This record gives sequence, C-alpha cells and structure tokens, in this order.
Amino acid sequence: MDESNHWYGHSRILGRYCGLPDETPKRIQGFLQHGWNYLHGFPPNDHWCSPGYPRFLWSDVLRRRGWSMGRRGQYLIGAPWIYLLYQEPELGVTSERKGTIWYPFHGWEKYSVSGDHSRLADEIRNVETGPVTVCLYWLEFANPDIRRAYESRGFRVICHGERGSRWEHKGRDFLRRQLIQLRRHRRVASNRLGSALFYGASVGCEMAVYGDPMQYDDERPEYGGTARRLRLWPELHSTHVDPGLAGEVARRELGFDYQATPEELRRMFGWKPSGVGTGRTSPRHEVRP
Repeated sequence: MDESNHWYGHSRILGRYCGLPDETPKRIQGFLQHGWNYLHGFPPNDHWCSPGYPRFLWSDVLRRRGWSMGRRGQYLIGAPWIYLLYQEPELGVTSERKGTIWYPFHGWEKYSVSGDHSRLADEIRNVETGPVTVCLYWLEFANPDIRRAYESRGFRVICHGERGSRWEHKGRDFLRRQLIQLRRHRRVASNRLGSALFYGASVGCEMAVYGDPMQYDDERPEYGGTARRLRLWPELHSTHVDPGLAGEVARRELGFDYQATPEELRRMFGWKPSGVGTGRTSPRHEVRP
C-alpha cells in the first residue's frame, strides 16, 4: 500500500510470522506505523494516507489520542519489533554484554537536524564508563565530518543500513542487525526518546536519555517539542534510568499486549492464507518486570 510499510523490513518480518514466502514482501492493505511516535503514530500532515484505509498502530495510547483527534479505522497490533523477538529469541544473545550503544537524533531525506555532534560526543565521553558504539542513521553516516566527531573520541561508529522499499533489499535486515547490536550492549542511550531506546529496553539494556536533543530545521509544532517529552516522561530523561521502569514503559509503548495471531494479521492486512502458519504459543519477550 505505502512504501513506509516496507521500511526496516517490517512487512517481511510480519509476513514470515504469518508463514508467507519471504521472496517478496506482501502488500499491506493499509498504513503501518513505522516508528515510535508520541503524537498519534503517524506524521501530523498525513494527506498521503488514502482515505478509508486502516492504520495499524503499536500502542493503545496512540489509538486513544488518534480517536480524540477524529481518527477512525485504527487497529492495534503492536510494533513489528515484538514479532521479530518472537521469531528470533536467541539472535545476538551473548554471555556478557559490554558498553553502550548510542543513537544520536537524526534527520531524514527531507529534513536535516541542527546540532553540534562534537559537543555531544564530548558529553558522551564524560558520561559513559565503558566502550561506546555510536550508531548513525545512513545520512549522517555518509557525512565524514559527523563520523569523525565520534571516531576522534575513540568511539566505534556503525550504521544499521538504509531503509528500503518493497522491491529493494536495503532495509530488509535492518531490525535484525539492530537486535544483534542491542543484545551485545549493556546500555542504550540517545539524546531523544525514540524507537531504538524502547527496543533496547525490551531486550534488557539499561536506558539513558541525555545531551542536546537537537532540532529539525522545520520541526512540526504539533509534537510539542522537547518540553512535551520532558513533561510526559520526566523519569526517562537521565543518565541512569531505573531498569524496571524502562522495561515497563517499553512494553507499553511497543504494544506487547497487542501481539496479533498470524490469522488475525492475515485478515487485517488483506493477505490470503498461504503456507503454514506459525501457530501461537506464549511468546518470549525480554522486557524486565
């Protein structure tokens, strides 16, 4: 339906969960939330969403917020991440986790971010006590000056890859690569709340949010900016966040309670039954109690 349904390998993860062939991702009849969002799950100006098609959301708080703004046709299925964990309970698991994986806030193809990466790198070096891996979005990773700001402080700099489309292979293993890295690290940190932090907390990483939050050059006012994030989640903005609390929030924001069965997803997405389904047993999720 929309190219964003295939970013980061989401449609492939859900297709495999439903027992469908992996050669070509299936076309989802609707719009799938592709990242953590503290508005209603989608961009403020979503004129690109064809009227009448359903929206598939991660969490109930987004459904309720969307309903209050007049949005209908919303379905709770949880994040594609939880379906990946269901299918890959041991991927990347190590006997000893070390250091911190740090995700600087990033721009995207239409909007760049204003901020001082050198100053942020200095702050990371002053806070973190173990080895640091800095994971950059592909646009920032392609910028040698930004990479150098972190590499010159002795940090390992990586990228999980580009986000792909239905026909490209760029993003098909994005979340798998991210899962492997998160399970190798003891901490996950960023200068803004985002998907990566909740993914990390869901697999046992300690969480931290600190540093210059940076800004989009034309940030949408509907989100409410840094002030709103601090007002809604003050307990998550610290160099050390309570692990139990981080796991609880991650579970809620990623929608672990709303994991659908393969049969339910096939029906909601307009997929005809094909192949053998995975069945449904008690999933093993690594969110801390």
